[in-house]
Amino acid sequence: MTTVPVQAGRIARLTPTVSAAFAGSAGLAFATGAGLAATAVGAACPVIGAPVVAVVGGALLSPVARRWRGVLRPGLDTARVRLLRASVVLLGTQLSLREVADAGVASLPVMLATLAACLAGAALFGRWLRVGRDLRVLIGVGTAICGASAIAATSPTIRAKDADVTYAVSTIFLFNVAAVLVFPPLGHALGLSPGGFGLFAGTAVNDLSSVVAAAGAYGPAAVQQAVVVKLVRTLMIIPVVLALGALVRGRAAGPDPAAEPRRQLAAARRAVRLVPGFLVAFVLVAAANSAGLLPAASHELSRRCAMILIAVALAAIGLGTDVAALRRTGPRPLLLGLLLSVTVSATSLAVAGVV
Repeated sequence: MTTVPVQAGRIARLTPTVSAAFAGSAGLAFATGAGLAATAVGAACPVIGAPVVAVVGGALLSPVARRWRGVLRPGLDTARVRLLRASVVLLGTQLSLREVADAGVASLPVMLATLAACLAGAALFGRWLRVGRDLRVLIGVGTAICGASAIAATSPTIRAKDADVTYAVSTIFLFNVAAVLVFPPLGHALGLSPGGFGLFAGTAVNDLSSVVAAAGAYGPAAVQQAVVVKLVRTLMIIPVVLALGALVRGRAAGPDPAAEPRRQLAAARRAVRLVPGFLVAFVLVAAANSAGLLPAASHELSRRCAMILIAVALAAIGLGTDVAALRRTGPRPLLLGLLLSVTVSATSLAVAGVV
């Protein structure tokens, strides 16, 4: 007679696990289907490319995804984060350490110039538009470095309000999407080579997924160059967060000298944690390729797998788009984001010698 209650208890314990597994697989399956469809469309229309189709198509389907958000979100989160990182690591199989180092060093002048121009523009344009100091800082570092990751690193350092963080993330996301749509035709109009466009996308687009999406429309060579430049650019978050932390502490009344070393160490740890672990994996894979440990026959398969994973991840990002949040973003932060995006793009092209 005790068998039924025991079995019922086991079923009750298993139910949350089964539900979580279903939720994860449902969202992942939805994103995979959208990504594969985008890959097919991109193959038929290479001028547009699978990444752009994936982002735009996912955004168009986002109302459906939001209706089933509770079921789909775990799988979509897995696709947009883990699969995108896995695709970047796979791209390391196409490069040698020398190529990675050369691309990183060559991009430094453009990277530093865009960083300086964007942060200066955030201060000047932000004051002119009467955007609050914290909000203009968040939009500035998000546009200059690495989008939402830079905003996440900076917000506790400057003690930003949640509302400012939300506005900044929404603004950055909107111009990520705009860059994916506008930059490839602009690159063709300017006659940029795949390597030149990769440098442009890597320094002028602020979020890794959007960098990959924009460069994907230009081909695999542009994606490889853009990813290397973008990953090097991400490292800029460390000195920027430390400098902002020092600035905030300098403004604070009556700082505690004894606590200052602890604050600096905490800020450094917070910044270092945001350097992505997959960057290390990317470099290790490139090192293995340089040492001849990866057979040449595997390169094409790795490239194809990477591009499919990119399409799936970008479809998941599009499916997770919150259109209502974008509408709630006020006009002044949006105008600031537009001015900074134009400033970064123009500086990147000018320093690279394109314009």
